[in-house]
Parts: sequence; C-alpha cells; structure tokens
Amino acid sequence: MITSIIFIFLDQKVFYNYNQIFENSLEITIPDKTEIHIENKIEEEGILSQWRLEIPKINLNANIQEGTSMQVMNKNIGHFIETSKENGNIGLAAHNRGYRVNYFKNLKKLKKGDLVIYTYKGKSKEYIVNSSEIIKDTDWSKLNKSSVDKLTMITCVENRPDYRLCVQAISKEN
Repeated sequence: MITSIIFIFLDQKVFYNYNQIFENSLEITIPDKTEIHIENKIEEEGILSQWRLEIPKINLNANIQEGTSMQVMNKNIGHFIETSKENGNIGLAAHNRGYRVNYFKNLKKLKKGDLVIYTYKGKSKEYIVNSSEIIKDTDWSKLNKSSVDKLTMITCVENRPDYRLCVQAISKEN
C-alpha cells in the first residue's frame, strides 16, 4: 500500500494526514509558516520499510524503488518487478551517466570479491561480487529466477546502446 504523508505548517503548528482523517493528530510548534510534502512507502504490515543498496568500494548508498521506469530511475535505483525482493535473484537497474542521478556510474569499477550490502524491510544482507560482464540489451536471462541468493545489477554501456553491463553478486550466506 502506498500512502502519502502530508505535513502542513499553519499558524506555527504542523498537522499530518495519511490521505484520510485519523482520530489522533500530531502537533509540533515551529518558528515560521512552511509547507512540506513527503511521500513514503508503508508496508501492509504498517511498518515503514527501508530498501537500500550500499557498495562501499564505489561510495554508493542509495534508495531502491519498485520499477525501472525513467521516473523511478531519475530518483532511485530501480527494482525489476519480475524479480525477487528478498531471496533468489534480485534484479536492480540504475543510470550511469547523463541523468539527474547516476547511481551506477562506477559499477564498472567493481571486481570479483567486492562487498555489496542490500537492505530490504530493515534487514541487511551481504553479497560478494562474482561476475561482471557485457551482455546484449535483449538478454534478460541474467534476471531469471534462481535458488541461489544473488543480486543482479544492470546498467547501460557508454556509446554501445545495444549492450548492458551486468554485475552479479552472490550472498555470503550461500
């Protein structure tokens, strides 16, 4: 369930709204009149989820969002909806140059053995890079279901529009 959280600052107080009226409201005194709008994903269980990717070697620490549309990848790393989110093959995509955010700009610097940390619903799991290869843009086999827990990270290849860089990392728990 996606819910918008709207904060409105009026008369030096803030009220929030979850797209419906709740019996309890939050009030905070602030120094001036301001309006802020924040959107968050709230899981069905009612827990605010954390969905992130961290790769220390390339100083990457970014949010992940469902889908791989331009709208998603202009703000976050995208998750291929056909792939798993927790176990098996988790497919991720991001820009690497020429856009507002280019989270995978240094993905090509990763080597076998590099650490990748994936966090979903607040639970982190460590992966180790085991392959980096150039694939055709029509080759989706790297995103196939798998009994092995792995991350598959895909991005464009500079000046080669028919190809993609595919980096895979295997869970340390395998």
